[in-house]
Amino acid sequence: MEITEVRVFPVSNEERLKAYATITIDNVFLVRDLRIINGNNGLFVAMPSRKMKDGTFKDIAHPLNGETRQVIESKVLAEYERELANPTPRSEAAPKSSGE
Repeated sequence: MEITEVRVFPVSNEERLKAYATITIDNVFLVRDLRIINGNNGLFVAMPSRKMKDGTFKDIAHPLNGETRQVIESKVLAEYERELANPTPRSEAAPKSSGE
């Protein structure tokens, strides 16, 4: 598996949520709504999730092992740092949640 594209959409006016991200895997599979969160131990990548009726959140898509999670997180966070250093001009706003 190869992460072939990462797009990061920084957000402002949020304390913990720093950006949304979209990744493409092997040029054939797209995953939207990853979130870059400023947690108690620094930045981390949260997988797309859905709020259940009982108020809990369940991941919609997630890696099945720690190695894959680390690959995704390192690529997304590297692109986030690059985007902060050299913002990409975008004509579109940050992507909205896919549930809309």
